[in-house]
Amino acid sequence: MLDRLARLRRLFGLALPLTLAGCTQIAYGIAIPFLYSEVELAEAQVVRDVAYRDDPAADPRKHRLDLFLPTGTQGSNGTGWPLLVFVHGGGWTSGDKSLRVGGADVYGNIGRFFAARGVGAAVISYRLQPEVAWRDQVDDVERAVAWLRENIAAWGGDGHAIFLSGHSAGAQLATWVALAPAAPPVCGLIAVSGAGFDLADEQTYALGQSRGYYEARFGRGSPGGAWTEYASAVRLARPDVPPALILYGEDEPRSLQRQAHVLDDALRAQGAESRVVVVPGQTHTSIVLTLSRADRTATPAMLEFIRSVTRSSRC
Repeated sequence: MLDRLARLRRLFGLALPLTLAGCTQIAYGIAIPFLYSEVELAEAQVVRDVAYRDDPAADPRKHRLDLFLPTGTQGSNGTGWPLLVFVHGGGWTSGDKSLRVGGADVYGNIGRFFAARGVGAAVISYRLQPEVAWRDQVDDVERAVAWLRENIAAWGGDGHAIFLSGHSAGAQLATWVALAPAAPPVCGLIAVSGAGFDLADEQTYALGQSRGYYEARFGRGSPGGAWTEYASAVRLARPDVPPALILYGEDEPRSLQRQAHVLDDALRAQGAESRVVVVPGQTHTSIVLTLSRADRTATPAMLEFIRSVTRSSRC
């Protein structure tokens, strides 16, 4: 049994380049039979394909989100339930809120999990590179958060109790929006297996990340060609940014583990609240499937983070 688990962990590790490059269906297809557990939620509690942008420049395929609603209308603070906004991964070039692999609804299952536990969820799509630049993707996430702040009360949620989360490339976009001073404010950041928080960190490249890979994604849209500095979310760290929960799998590449700690260090250095959680036995690919599992490390940590921040009235 131990040999079988070790082989699976090596397979998930090999799937990392595929995931970052956008071949998420191959990577998740390997992991799903062993980690995916379908969460039940009444279809009446799901609202699909809601447009968060409807101006003439809106993309009818991508400027959409799915809502997963708890039962009842009130959260513990009496103003509505908190909302988790989840940004999918895919190397900035692929992915969608509705990703299905082998019958598994990868991101929707995360939404159902949290809604079943009293936390609303919005899983969003956003435009992809190379059709747009990375700053356009940040803008999409900002627009989704702004729309939800204004509109989630209609479904029973609290527009001031929004927690922004994402996996891989989605974690980088979520971090940019959570830390940017001009972006719509959020209560907390939950970054899962994020990449590219500090694009100027030479040790990350020495540990195996490709500078060319990131230059192709962040060189366009960065003024003056200074993409390593301009596109790095760590430069946005300030004392007044929202509290952060940063998670990664213990079997992820050391380069991505380092990026998690670089972000944590940058936030702490500014006096901001930040915590790192290492998820046992998980890789960059498999960890996202545990975000809908109550018996794994990640989701209990996320739920406690949301409840703690909400109870403290920091929203």
